[in-house]
Amino acid sequence: MEILGSVPPEPGRTAPCKPAGYQGTWRLTTPALPSSVPRARHEVRDLMSRQRVPLTGDRLDGLLLIVSELVTNAVQHAALLSPEVAVEVSIGPAWVRVAVADDHPCRPRPPAADQERIGGRGLLLVQAIVEEAGGACDVECTAGGKVVWATLPVPPPHPALTSPPTLR
Repeated sequence: MEILGSVPPEPGRTAPCKPAGYQGTWRLTTPALPSSVPRARHEVRDLMSRQRVPLTGDRLDGLLLIVSELVTNAVQHAALLSPEVAVEVSIGPAWVRVAVADDHPCRPRPPAADQERIGGRGLLLVQAIVEEAGGACDVECTAGGKVVWATLPVPPPHPALTSPPTLR
């Protein structure tokens, strides 16, 4: 994943206090092919591990499922007009946001529940994960395309994991 830079403080202003080591924004651009779904999921999982983002196992599983569903939707429904899909992961002090962008102008909508239908529940699943975690999700229109995003809260790091041991 490519690391996107941060904006330096304005002249005459001091930089805010040092952010947690895991904060930043990363971007992966990949072909709109089915093989990109596991690739994006593995890249995000490896990023969370590398950056030591303090996600619980359940929260990480939910995030990875969201990545899989959003990239799958872009590959299945937007590939004709969007040969590439962009996955952007932004990590703040208390949240992680994943956004999937494509060049297809149609907004996705979760379908009505249908017991006989095999697929089509991905966005409903994303919404359920986000709601349970206390996060947010939405779709934003771009020039000719869209970005579908979801944000999940990151629990504060456990003090025992972030502070140095004390000698007695």
